Amino acid sequence: MEYYNYIKSLHLIFVITWFAGLFYIPRLFVYQIEAFHKPSPEKEILGKQLKLMAKRLWNIITWPSAILATIFAVWLLVLQPEWLQQPWMHVKLTFVVLLFFYHFKTHIYYKQLQQDVVKKSSNFMRLWNEGATFILFAIVFLVILKSAINWVFGVAGIFVLGILLMLGFKLYKNIRSKNPEA
Repeated sequence: MEYYNYIKSLHLIFVITWFAGLFYIPRLFVYQIEAFHKPSPEKEILGKQLKLMAKRLWNIITWPSAILATIFAVWLLVLQPEWLQQPWMHVKLTFVVLLFFYHFKTHIYYKQLQQDVVKKSSNFMRLWNEGATFILFAIVFLVILKSAINWVFGVAGIFVLGILLMLGFKLYKNIRSKNPEA
């Protein structure tokens, strides 16, 4: 198992790049939605560029990273099958399933916006952008603490973080209403 740490490192690298894509794509969605409501020719110019940016991010970084992170995760579980007996891993895998749900739902939003179908507001996408953050916090606490009990404190921290993010979101919304260039 000399190569175990290499596989673990590759898994971590692709998890990081996967989350980078999941953090950035909703921001692009915010800009796409806002550009969609601008007058011509600004709407078309911005829309085309933002679609291209989203396409490259989603197809060249985010999806390949998700697939490679999963492959290396499965490989790690094959090398360490006893982890599947540990309660913290059950909870972690539940959050990983939630992460995949978030990823697939984000893919639906991506496909809609690529076809100029705007069903959500930019404010919704600003909130959606925080979903990956909550999942990341939960998974990191579980992996580091390796405790199915202590993760409760991590989740409580996530709720506190969520409240702080919502307050920050409201504050920023108020600032933007007074100064749209903020």
